[in-house]
Amino acid sequence: MDAEENTKMVFQETRTRSLVKATIYRILSIAGTSIISWLITRDIGEALIITVVIQAYLMVLYYSSERAWDRISWGRRVKIN
Repeated sequence: MDAEENTKMVFQETRTRSLVKATIYRILSIAGTSIISWLITRDIGEALIITVVIQAYLMVLYYSSERAWDRISWGRRVKIN
């Protein structure tokens, strides 16, 4: 085997890329929630309240899920190149 066969490409996201992806996802989520809430209620004020409550709930849920998964070792691998 030569050295080229043993080389593995490892990709790692930059913090900037992760931040941009998270921001775009959050914007799409807020827009979707707002539109659906407005279509159901036909009231901008109610749609805004629903959007804020749901988005706050989803942020707490996501954070809690991430913290819980951080304590679980299943599926983790250590990469040594």
